[in-house]
Amino acid sequence: MAPFKLGLSVLWSAAWTALPIKMAFAMLLMAMGSIHLENKLGITFLIFLMSPVSFLAFFIISGGLGFHFGEGVGLPLLFVLSIPVDIWSLGLVARTVFLEQLRLEPPGSLGVSLWVRFVVAGALYLPLLWLIQGGVTDVARSVTQSILDIELLKHLPVAERIGLEFTAWGSVSLVTLLVLMYIGFTILGKLVEGRARDAQPASENYQGLISRWDMIRVPADQSLMLTAFTGAGAVLSMLFWAVLPVSTPHPHECCKPAEVKAAAPFDAHKSLSKGEKSLKDAELKIAALEQKAAEEPKDQGKGGKDKAGVKEGAPKTEAKPAAAGAGKSAGGGK
Repeated sequence: MAPFKLGLSVLWSAAWTALPIKMAFAMLLMAMGSIHLENKLGITFLIFLMSPVSFLAFFIISGGLGFHFGEGVGLPLLFVLSIPVDIWSLGLVARTVFLEQLRLEPPGSLGVSLWVRFVVAGALYLPLLWLIQGGVTDVARSVTQSILDIELLKHLPVAERIGLEFTAWGSVSLVTLLVLMYIGFTILGKLVEGRARDAQPASENYQGLISRWDMIRVPADQSLMLTAFTGAGAVLSMLFWAVLPVSTPHPHECCKPAEVKAAAPFDAHKSLSKGEKSLKDAELKIAALEQKAAEEPKDQGKGGKDKAGVKEGAPKTEAKPAAAGAGKSAGGGK
């Protein structure tokens, strides 16, 4: 098997096997307030956390190169707690690779020996990778900026300029990172090959080897394993919820938000009763309006007749005073 493929098979599987357990410790320490990470460095910290080769490299990069991932005593404590987890995951994955892919008997203390070799290699190579990658990225940025400052490209729109700049130096940085990662996995593969030279060929056939490495993942005492995992999970969960309120931020006395009264719960019966009452009131109003509209023509007809009677009676009443006036004038003549 090629050294690159061998190193990738061991490290990739071991990293993802150990990551859930290490993340449980990381979440607990963060809840306790002993780890404070920079937001933009969260992914970098996660990569270092999941890699079994980064134990010494983390301290060299953060201390020797002056690059700070965060603050708090929980950072070194977390990497110390990760040592047994990394040894266990490397041993489990390496035994599987030896049996399934190399057809070799796994030597004793395979996890410890590989962890020591990987940590030493990481302490030497990862800081070098960090410096090379950072230097190439800085040079690519400066060259890209110089190219974009020429007269021909100076009048590019802002969006196109930003896209071209990121594409230019990002491509160079990505290619450099891939090459360095290839070299790193090849080095780890060479270290695994060094342990494989001391191993003896497996005597079983392929079916027997498959059954054997499959049984490696099954503990001898499954009840004890289940009890241990359940108890550890329960203890970590209780510790997490016990220390979480301590690190939860609370508003200051001068900056408390305004109290908002909670809305009353929805009462379906009350809402239906109110709706029925509204409907009844609306029906009564509609009936009153219809009755009023029906009575208006009658009132208008009755009013017309009264007006006509007044007009007919007016000349008669006017004639009587006229006749009375004529009588008075005749009597005065006498």
